[in-house]
Amino acid sequence: MQKYGEIFLDGYRNYANYLWAELTHPHWGSYLVWLVVISLFFFVLEVLRPWRPNQPRFRKDFWLDAFYMFFNFFFFSLLIYNAASDVVVTLFRDLLRSVGVENLVAIEIQSWPGWLQLLTLFVVRDFVQWNTHRLLHRVPFLWEFHKVHHSVEQMGFAAHLRYHWMETVAYRTLEYIPLAMIGFGIDDFFVVHIFTLAVGHFNHSNWRLNLGPLKYLFNNPQMHIWHHVKEWPEGRDHGMNFGLTLSVWDYLFGTACIPEDGRDIELGFPGIETFPKTFVGQSLHGIRGSDRD
Repeated sequence: MQKYGEIFLDGYRNYANYLWAELTHPHWGSYLVWLVVISLFFFVLEVLRPWRPNQPRFRKDFWLDAFYMFFNFFFFSLLIYNAASDVVVTLFRDLLRSVGVENLVAIEIQSWPGWLQLLTLFVVRDFVQWNTHRLLHRVPFLWEFHKVHHSVEQMGFAAHLRYHWMETVAYRTLEYIPLAMIGFGIDDFFVVHIFTLAVGHFNHSNWRLNLGPLKYLFNNPQMHIWHHVKEWPEGRDHGMNFGLTLSVWDYLFGTACIPEDGRDIELGFPGIETFPKTFVGQSLHGIRGSDRD
């Protein structure tokens, strides 16, 4: 137990040092710098060329979503996630060793060109995330957590990172084994993470860009707005358009649906009127016996 206690404390110390360095020594290899730059880029686009021109520049819950961006990107890891995940990963590896499994890597790709390794990481990770996103809609107790993301009533780039902290646990848990099996660690994520951050901001932004045929490959605001519609179309009882970065999975597996131009559709879910409006209330939702609907 002492070993795991030390790992837990080291997780706090290491992440605290990392976050302090991000805050005090900004550079182009910093997640914080890229989060700020990408967010400002899409904010300017929303101001200059809004898709929904009647929507306020500082839309409903803009500042709540801005807080969520930094909480989910950084502070949740500082509070508990980084230290706890270090312990869980070590426990999992120790368990595998106890049954004679020393290495999870099933496909050795380290000899591949760097670009191909990153492309493989991106595609595998996005497919796992697409499936995880579907689970968030289909499993009732997971849907209660996912309601936080769907509580957005006016769409904008910052809505991308409004989500319950339990989603981080769900996504990272389900990503771990597939990515470990192709030999990727968290250090390999930077380029892929920045790209998916930018596309995620784009998907949720109040800005329209005609992607042409690329719309069948990449997610976009015209498609993703329908994922957030308050009343799902008939036959789509668990939602549609589950892609995070790539839209191709939805087209391949029949979950794509864009009935019409969704610029002014009502967003949310049935019962949103009584859903918690504060960060604390939303963070506790799904944990303290919330009503299922």
